[in-house]
Amino acid sequence: MGCIYTEAKTYPREPAAHVAIRTVRRFLEKQKDKIEAVVFCTTTSSDTEIYKRLLPLYFPRDNHEEEIARLKLPADVGDENGETTTAERKIRIKPLPNAKVSSPRTPQASVDLSVSNLGLSRRSSSYLGAFLDPAFMSLIKDPDQRRREQWEKTAQAQNSWNCFKMLGYGELGGPALSAAEEYTLHSRYLAKANSMNLSEIAEMKIVYRGGVDSEGRPVMVVVGAHFLLRCLDLERFILYVVKEFEPVIQKPYSIVYFHSAASLQMQPDLGWMKRLQQILGRKHRRNLHAIYVLHPTFGLKSAIFALQLFVDNVWKKVVYLDRLLQLFRYVPREQLTIPDFVFQHDLEVNGGKGLIVDPRTKYVYQRP
Repeated sequence: MGCIYTEAKTYPREPAAHVAIRTVRRFLEKQKDKIEAVVFCTTTSSDTEIYKRLLPLYFPRDNHEEEIARLKLPADVGDENGETTTAERKIRIKPLPNAKVSSPRTPQASVDLSVSNLGLSRRSSSYLGAFLDPAFMSLIKDPDQRRREQWEKTAQAQNSWNCFKMLGYGELGGPALSAAEEYTLHSRYLAKANSMNLSEIAEMKIVYRGGVDSEGRPVMVVVGAHFLLRCLDLERFILYVVKEFEPVIQKPYSIVYFHSAASLQMQPDLGWMKRLQQILGRKHRRNLHAIYVLHPTFGLKSAIFALQLFVDNVWKKVVYLDRLLQLFRYVPREQLTIPDFVFQHDLEVNGGKGLIVDPRTKYVYQRP
């Protein structure tokens, strides 16, 4: 069978692989005695790697892979056929108007009508109600009503007095998203990012891929001083972040953030940071090992403390580092591409404290 993903449709590669694999799994559960083999045909090496990584989740070969599958399977695994179900698209049937509740009764002989007479016979609402399943007729939660309640909460939070807005932290009190909503949001942004040319964002070198940390985890590098808010389209930047982080967040990884001289630039508020975290999804939060923050300021520590209290526990993974030498204990020097001004800033701040880093040669030595 072919891969669902196509360049023309710009459907996200990984969600497409999930749909294909789980559909095959559901089909084999019903027709396993009639199928000898299933071949997944992919057209690119990236698709092949995705299928190799996801197939053990749906077809575990031992108890170890089964335990891993329980942890890493997405929240949405489809229905009995593997199809994605959307609550808003389900048919919702409310009780019949003017229907009286009556206890189920055994049909009489006169009920067994022929097919031709069945469509011509008339039934009262109370009679039909006796044969309908109450669980099928009842509606647990109207998705439209639930969405309306979320909008009302958001509007109320925006219009009410908010201490975070007064402090310049932005909107932190919005409604939380469910796992399915975050997955849908992430998939939509990823599909859009894959269809766009974001080279102008890449040239700014705000976010780029590093090497690996001391334990072999991939590293993403973020340079705060390159984040020029006045000349940056935040929506396109989010799309670029989603695209760059996607191949990394599939397994444990680390982030290195250079805050050197970033306090001189305007920074986005914490409400925007919360939104970015929701778009990256729960896989990002689950697989993130640590955030190494170099040269933090008091204002940055205060903002991260607010994120720890009111946004998510993922911000408790932040590790503050005052010197480059401390960073090199977690991420080897040769695994990072460090801007020159970071060396210069470290030299100015820590130049008189024993070991320093020469900004020209990039070597660490003992100050005479």
